[in-house]
Amino acid sequence: MNTLELINIGSKKLKSKNISSHILDSEILLSKVLGKRREEILIDSNHKLNQEKVSKFNYLIGRRILKEPIAYIINEKEFWSMNFKVNKNTLIPRPETELMIYELVKIFKNKSPYILDVGTGSGCILISLLSEIQCAKGVGIDISNKALKVAKLNGKNYKLLYRMHLLRKPISEFNHKKFDLIVSNPPYIRKRDIKNLDTDIKQYEPKIALDGGKDGLDLIKKVIYKAKEILKINGTLAIEIGNEQFKIVSKILNNNNFKIVNIIRDYEDNIRSIISKKLNY
Repeated sequence: MNTLELINIGSKKLKSKNISSHILDSEILLSKVLGKRREEILIDSNHKLNQEKVSKFNYLIGRRILKEPIAYIINEKEFWSMNFKVNKNTLIPRPETELMIYELVKIFKNKSPYILDVGTGSGCILISLLSEIQCAKGVGIDISNKALKVAKLNGKNYKLLYRMHLLRKPISEFNHKKFDLIVSNPPYIRKRDIKNLDTDIKQYEPKIALDGGKDGLDLIKKVIYKAKEILKINGTLAIEIGNEQFKIVSKILNNNNFKIVNIIRDYEDNIRSIISKKLNY
């Protein structure tokens, strides 16, 4: 069996389970099995495959049929033009988060901020910022040791561990020195809404990174309250929020001495991130 035939077989299996990205997914999984870039295997589509490779491919297709995310199957996700290691202990990086990073890089590009990344997960936010802001240093905190191991691996892969420190600690217990920037993609989904999420999210991604409590605001509030204490005056707080949370989160920010300076909309025009400044009064 050659490459093209196997891609088509995998694609048909995925399509039969209503997976819209069936062709792309089949190509990605075969590139993983062969240890080659997707473009390479498509160019060499007549390449013959042995039974061992075919069996490995069929196994990965079987996992995808069960709606396991591609990122977890291949253990990596592209984000900010970098490849981050991910697994079931870390949230899968989303394109919407890149929009927030883009704005933060514009603000801090020629500065030397001390950054705190709350709920760092794979470390993708902190590492992306450090890769762009050459004089920056940062701390990533998370309550999951397993997630921190992934973040450490990503930091090592991009040779940035010397500029970042990783700690297992909830933000409520964090009392380190003042920061120039606090950034967070906290859990913001209401507990009762988790059951309505797509299978690939609710069944595979870590609940701890999704569950924002009864109103979806538990962690958002904690980040804002603690940021008020550990941000420098005029320091920046950048936080991701869920759909339709802008009104209530902006009120919480205003009540806690923050001024909103930028809102970031996603590709469907929903407000998904808020950048604010800590005021000097």
